[in-house]
Amino acid sequence: MFSPVYTLRSITRLVNVSDLISEALDKEFEELFQELYPMAYRTAYGVIGNSQDAEDVAQTIFLKLLRRKFPPELKKNARAYVYRAAVNQSLNLIQQRKRQVLTDDAEQFEVRPAPQAFESAEETHRRLYEAVAELRPESAHILILRYVHNFSDAEIARLLGTSRGTIAVSLYRSRVRLRKLMRAPLLGGKS
Repeated sequence: MFSPVYTLRSITRLVNVSDLISEALDKEFEELFQELYPMAYRTAYGVIGNSQDAEDVAQTIFLKLLRRKFPPELKKNARAYVYRAAVNQSLNLIQQRKRQVLTDDAEQFEVRPAPQAFESAEETHRRLYEAVAELRPESAHILILRYVHNFSDAEIARLLGTSRGTIAVSLYRSRVRLRKLMRAPLLGGKS
């Protein structure tokens, strides 16, 4: 049986090759980060509406990528992968916050007065983000691509691998559902 003999020179070459591979991966990740972080942040901000949370979401995505090997989906279409990760992470954050019960907040348990005729823009945005979180993830993805990233129906269809007609129908249905969800609290009921 052959047993390899390692010399200091061969070990040094192995270490150098390992360092080169590590540097190449670091450079590849750095380029990916520089290119896609702004899009991940914009997407998260479009879903959540809070800059600090959007930064947290974008950073979480890249930290997860850094801690594990690049998934095959990332290598196929990095923009689509990071975009979908940003939407999913953002929707998860919204759902977590809705489930979270703050027992030390006594105001939460008080009866709320009837809604005011005109609400603040901040309150409207908060309700919109909650309504988007109520949609199916696929519908939320399409809405965000259309209204946050200003993609055309055709561009969205190409990105998601479907027809433009399917995207148009989904956008129509999502807008109808959003209207219902947005009106429900004002009318005192659920959709």
